[in-house]
Amino acid sequence: MSFRIDPRLPLTDEVRRILAEEIGRALQHLDAARSRPEQGLHKCRKRLKSARALLRLVHSGDETFCTTENQCYRNVAALLAGPREATALIETVDRLAAAFPKESADGGLDAVRDRLVARQHDLHEGAGLEAAIGAATAACADGMKRIESLALPDQPEQAADVLAEGARVTLRRARKALDKAGARGAADDFHDLRKAAKTHGMHLSLLGRLWPTPIKARRKAVDELGERLGELHDLFVMRALLEADDEPLGPREDTKLLGKLLKRSEKSLRKSCLAEAAELFGDSPKRSTKKLARKVRDDLASPAHDETGAAAG
Repeated sequence: MSFRIDPRLPLTDEVRRILAEEIGRALQHLDAARSRPEQGLHKCRKRLKSARALLRLVHSGDETFCTTENQCYRNVAALLAGPREATALIETVDRLAAAFPKESADGGLDAVRDRLVARQHDLHEGAGLEAAIGAATAACADGMKRIESLALPDQPEQAADVLAEGARVTLRRARKALDKAGARGAADDFHDLRKAAKTHGMHLSLLGRLWPTPIKARRKAVDELGERLGELHDLFVMRALLEADDEPLGPREDTKLLGKLLKRSEKSLRKSCLAEAAELFGDSPKRSTKKLARKVRDDLASPAHDETGAAAG
């Protein structure tokens, strides 16, 4: 099976199938996280993001279900955020060391990295992680039971409107975040842009050939933007820790180089992210999805869909 809506099949059945696959895999990764937290938690959170992107795409078709389930999986992801963030911060230090080899050659980042490794160890080995995995597992298992209650419009024209509206809302969110990031440049603005870009990339996968233009190049560009925005987000988190009054990363003499490299890397990433996002989300969301709605209607109204729908009924 795949993370793609088959236009030949009823929309409700397809969304139920994909949602069950994503949450089922999230449960598998949660189980694996008990022995390998770093990989298991990261993969689980990716599945939860995919499930939430799907729910956003079809939100207008069953608002009560999608709102409730989206909040559920948002809460689950929050349970696992701390341990995953601890690993991401170590990766951030390693990226800085690789990007600035001369500056970090004398071990100026070593003390900070050692503290982050110790912090990761505490989060991964403590009883809190097991409790979080247990709560996340229970929530996902309950979510699996609720999937059959989802009911979307399966008539071609109505289904097309649902998918087009979901795509349009995410594009509108991305455009709004882009405007704010360009004007204010706050960490939250870039974070909203990142989430919208990630969701849009998943929507491209879900819609597949229903998207009115070839998606391969666009999907690649969106994924690359998402990765860069993710790196920028990690820099923001690191800077917040660096500026905290209790000095969790260590005294100033240990973090002086880190602060300098964070500033240089952040400036470069801000510039590239804004430029790439403008290329992807600069057009009007309404205009971008107008063709999508038309193409989805045409595809869903095709004889193949009618025959499959009749057989399913």
